[in-house]
Amino acid sequence: MDELWNEILEIGQRILNGGNITRKEAEALGKSKESDIFLLCSFANKIREKFNGSDVDLCSVINAKSGSCPEDCAFCAQSAHHHTNAKCYPLIDEDKIVETAIKREKAGARHCDICTSGLGYTGKEKNFKIILNAFRRMKANTNLKLCACLGTLTMDAAQQLADAGVERYNHNLETARSFFPKIVSTHGYGERIDTIRYAKKTGMEVCSGMIIGLGETMEQRIEHAFLLKELNVDAVPLNVLNPVKGTRLENARPLPPLEIIKTFAIMRFIFPDKNLRFAGGREKNLKSLQPLGFIAGINGMLIGDYLTTSGQEVNKDFQMLNDLNLTY
Repeated sequence: MDELWNEILEIGQRILNGGNITRKEAEALGKSKESDIFLLCSFANKIREKFNGSDVDLCSVINAKSGSCPEDCAFCAQSAHHHTNAKCYPLIDEDKIVETAIKREKAGARHCDICTSGLGYTGKEKNFKIILNAFRRMKANTNLKLCACLGTLTMDAAQQLADAGVERYNHNLETARSFFPKIVSTHGYGERIDTIRYAKKTGMEVCSGMIIGLGETMEQRIEHAFLLKELNVDAVPLNVLNPVKGTRLENARPLPPLEIIKTFAIMRFIFPDKNLRFAGGREKNLKSLQPLGFIAGINGMLIGDYLTTSGQEVNKDFQMLNDLNLTY
């Protein structure tokens, strides 16, 4: 048995006993060979089971305003800096938002996330008031846990969302601070961190994760994860880049499926008791290895379509969970 196997065994058992992994140790796990990945997954699965049980949290997104975004995020089909086939439309009708949420609940979602393109809100915009009212109606007419993904916020805007019944705010930092300038130039990393802190201050939970496959290193994924841990986010969505033609990253090389699985397992070591969510790109990048994501510690999943790309049929997701003997 080699030294890395012994290290995986020692760290895994320590976490199961209530301990933590250090950043240096996580970076060492990042150097695992393919033959080590299944040992990593075995411990990640045990950690998920101990701290989170076998229940998988399902959520759905409503793309309520699409495209024409002034920001230049290299991966994003909705950026006005790119020329893609993504749909562009203004904020959809309030009634349509509520009707869609009701349908998503009937389809099996427990959370529903209203998402809009653009940098964010101060709390004074007309569209923001429409969104607030949609949330109030969703709260009155569904049992969904209400989530919002509206970009950067002021403290006032965050408080208004919380007062309207929003329980969780989704605001991905996307990638490590050290890599962020290569992906975005039109706003700063600090603005995103401020938004997370404002949301936490209101009492809302925060869902903040990453996109892997942007060109970052494993060390940068781990750097990012430890910042999220420091910010004490409640859920970590794990997206894998699905390159869209017309974006700056349209020709990005796809990550090998086993590297994705290794990354997920390391994230479970770092976040033993948090909700790790399967998000965009899982179908295209993992293909037949999707179920391994759950063995690697995933315990949440976006169902249905994403913001600008199609998701797997919901019935296939349910079948996958049933085959793994996971509840939802």
